Amino acid sequence: MEFLLLLVGLLFGTVLVVGLGERMRLPYPILMLLFSAGAAFLPFIPEVHINPELILPLFLPPLLYAAAQRSSWSIFRLRWRSLVLLAVLLVLATTAAVAGVAWLMVSSMALPLAIALGAIVAPPDPVAVEAIASKVKMRRRLITVLQTEGLFNDAMAIVIFQAAVAAAMSGGEVGWNVVPKFLIGAAGAIVLGLAMAWLIGTLNRFVPNLVARSAATLVAPYAVYLLAEEVHFSGVVAVVVTALELGRRARPQDSEERLTRTAFWDVVELLTTGVAFGLVGIEMRYIIQDEGANLFTFIPGIAAVCAAVVLVRFGWMMAMYKIGGTERKNRTPGSLKEVLVLSWCGMRGLATLALALALPSAMADGQPLEGRNFVVATACTVLIVTLVLPGLTLPALMRALKLPHDHAVEERTQRALARRAEKVALETMKRSKAAAALPPERRQSLARRMSSLHTILEADFEKDPEKMLRLKQILTIMDDVQREALDAAREEMLKARNEPGNDPELVDRVLRRLDLRTVTLDH
Repeated sequence: MEFLLLLVGLLFGTVLVVGLGERMRLPYPILMLLFSAGAAFLPFIPEVHINPELILPLFLPPLLYAAAQRSSWSIFRLRWRSLVLLAVLLVLATTAAVAGVAWLMVSSMALPLAIALGAIVAPPDPVAVEAIASKVKMRRRLITVLQTEGLFNDAMAIVIFQAAVAAAMSGGEVGWNVVPKFLIGAAGAIVLGLAMAWLIGTLNRFVPNLVARSAATLVAPYAVYLLAEEVHFSGVVAVVVTALELGRRARPQDSEERLTRTAFWDVVELLTTGVAFGLVGIEMRYIIQDEGANLFTFIPGIAAVCAAVVLVRFGWMMAMYKIGGTERKNRTPGSLKEVLVLSWCGMRGLATLALALALPSAMADGQPLEGRNFVVATACTVLIVTLVLPGLTLPALMRALKLPHDHAVEERTQRALARRAEKVALETMKRSKAAAALPPERRQSLARRMSSLHTILEADFEKDPEKMLRLKQILTIMDDVQREALDAAREEMLKARNEPGNDPELVDRVLRRLDLRTVTLDH
């Protein structure tokens, strides 16, 4: 019961902190971390410990699924180079650098635990990146690279983390076998993700209830994550692949479902993030109680790790810029200014916190895991350094760099997509056999409405019952034709979403507007 009360309190606290963060223009996850860390010392707050084995399965699936829904396969085909360099190789480089620094700075830390710390602080978080980068005038190309990096780097970090923890618990070593293990796990996870997407798509065709179909998308990430982990594949990759494939399989007529699902997942993402950051804040209470004055001895090691995290990312981005090829237009980063921006946006988030909480507190023989408190304290500090500082200074940095943005290109692209959707809707309406049965004036009225994609107009029925019935029949036909045309427009946008070079978020904006018009029509 105490845990349930604490959970409800964290949920309410998340809502309040989100409002406070909007007013203060600060990222709400960090405010939630600080708020819960302070509230944890109140006398009426119960002492609650969650099984570390439950942390990753509870928090990672919904947040990864929510973030992956905003991407598409075309983005991965277009950004495969950045995906390999940032989501795999940069994670390995950061893990190695942090592990070396921690092992040298903290004499009592075993090498496997130092490697686990490196894996914890290595992966930037796509949710944190989007929360901050979306508030400044940053080029869509840069935001897309950061989001793509954040979706798959967790997989590499978790494989290293799990191998390091197993070695720390048994007294063994961590070897290069993590790389083939990651590749095998990723390949198997891709198959599982595709299978789960097919299963959910098949179920949705047999389930007429809109709420049940939306609920299936909540069950899917948990199911595929647990299944993947059970057979020693990558649960992270399986969840992301499931989300991407379900997006590719989206049907044009599922407009109301998309709107419901988007709102549902926005709520899930917000509350899950808030609870996770709140639990880490509460965990800080136990660290402070356990270590007391010894916390001051952590400062040199923590500072060294934070410096390593920032410098490794900057050096890696600079290397990508220097050796990225001769075609600067299509590579990222494409300038020294972009190097600085991408380096500054290496924001750690929920994955770092979840891995820190998932670190066992005792070894296999029941002895306390020495160095765990240092690891958790370091993870929280790295998160503050990489999330709060960029959140406060990124707008000023963007103004100082005067980095050209592509808002004009973005608007032109969005207008072109909207015209493309409207053109297909009008052509479909003209070819409709049902439209031919309408009186000429009604066809003209329908064409005017479709030209602006406005909602259907309400007609004033006359008192004559026969004329009223005829008008109802006409309006029903008009509704059917308009719905058919809008379905065709949405199908064209779903096709555009999977075409290389199209930004899926821009396509989704047009798609959401089409969905809104259909829901208005249906109701």
